Amino acid sequence: MSTEFQYLTGFGNEFETEALPGALPIGQFSPQKVKYDLYAEQFNVTAFTAPRADNRRNWFYRIRPSVVQGDYTSMDNGLLRTAPITEVPTPPTMLRWNPIDMPSEATDFVDGLVTMAANGSANGQVGIGIHVYVANKSMQGRYFYNADGELLFVPQQGEMILHTECGKLAVKPGEIAVIPRGIKFSVEVIGDSIRGYICENYGHPYILPERGPVGANGYTNERDFQYPVAAFEDLEGDFELVAKFNGNLFRCDIAHSPLDVVAWTGNSAPYKYDLARFNVMNTVSFDHPDPSIFTVLTSPSGTAGVANVDFVIFPPRWMVAEDTFRPPYYHRNIMSEFMGLIEGVYDAKEHGFVPGGMSLHNCMSPHGPEADVFEKASNAELEPQRYENTLAFMFESRYVISPTKYALEGKERQQNYLDCWKGIKKYFKGA
Repeated sequence: MSTEFQYLTGFGNEFETEALPGALPIGQFSPQKVKYDLYAEQFNVTAFTAPRADNRRNWFYRIRPSVVQGDYTSMDNGLLRTAPITEVPTPPTMLRWNPIDMPSEATDFVDGLVTMAANGSANGQVGIGIHVYVANKSMQGRYFYNADGELLFVPQQGEMILHTECGKLAVKPGEIAVIPRGIKFSVEVIGDSIRGYICENYGHPYILPERGPVGANGYTNERDFQYPVAAFEDLEGDFELVAKFNGNLFRCDIAHSPLDVVAWTGNSAPYKYDLARFNVMNTVSFDHPDPSIFTVLTSPSGTAGVANVDFVIFPPRWMVAEDTFRPPYYHRNIMSEFMGLIEGVYDAKEHGFVPGGMSLHNCMSPHGPEADVFEKASNAELEPQRYENTLAFMFESRYVISPTKYALEGKERQQNYLDCWKGIKKYFKGA
């Protein structure tokens, strides 16, 4: 991406940025008159009374307040769904899918959303929605916001620019971006097309996981998260604002760009993160570490240590474990795991799990390496090994993840997924 972008740095910092000098009031938030005849507008994603450490809010100084818009009318939801998923029963079967095809017709981000699974309740502000986006057209004259949850973008193919109320983020595969609940934005496609994954977080906004005994450094570091500087659009014309609200899509006419924030201050802004900056901690002795050691972001639930959702990655790294079966071991888990692959090959699944694909292993459903991987890893010479050209991820949640009707019945589902374990042999010889 040739265009250079400026960013502010530091996860969850209290930022201030202005596109015009003096647009940001000093010493107060809501003066009687704001410079440049701007309007002051507060934006909150937590309650006013949330503890200071948890409180997230911005002050926007904009050309028009957000109330200047038309009446909303309902839209066709297409393949977009919201928890709770009740259209089909949720099976305990292990599931896997091929990538969603790129559209053959002109399709923007909103029209290219496909929901694969969800859990919890958007109305109850708990759980997640898991979507794939495919698009070959920028959102020209169209803007979107999601009142149901914050959006974690995991690009898999193609580059894009997220134009938001707070400014611009350039995002490509190998990076992630998070847009807070309620922030308005549009998606500009760079090149021919884009595809990726989205975790719609209905619950507590993402925070950084605790490091525990690791200490003060490692995993994700606050300084590596990048936030946009103020950049506004002063455009008038016939535009459309689309909202996802309480599980449905709505639209209204708007006669100006809603991305008209000239200055802002606060700690609830969109941000991006380069996954290559994740400092992997791994075993230097024996046994395979639990995947929680690779957690980039977490949304806590009401139970300490049990996440509403964890965002976990499996990046390039060294594996040196001695006398150890190195791929992920066979296991059953209270947590439910939805995986995707950004590039390369995942070490436990060398066949059929391709970039852009997905798998779902729900609560207590058994899973682990395919038969060929078990044979190979059980007999490998255990030299230090560098895992290269790979980047997989997982959305892991304490709540059962329910696939949608489309996910269960669509052409992308691999009906023969369970065959990858059929070759597992009996080696038991007894006493």
